[in-house]
Amino acid sequence: MKPTDKRTAMVTLRFSQFFTKLREYQRRRYSRRQLLELDLHRLKDIGLSRADAVREGRKPFWRE
Repeated sequence: MKPTDKRTAMVTLRFSQFFTKLREYQRRRYSRRQLLELDLHRLKDIGLSRADAVREGRKPFWRE
């Protein structure tokens, strides 16, 4: 493999990793916003209290 091929492969890999992480962050942000909008009945259905939902919903998107 030529050095330029290795660099191209590395750049491609880095972009792929970046966009995978970006999609993960977007999914977390969306899910957490949706969680904050659930009513008490739906929260109970999934086994969460309002406090649990607020705690999770207020986490920054980069935290698991």
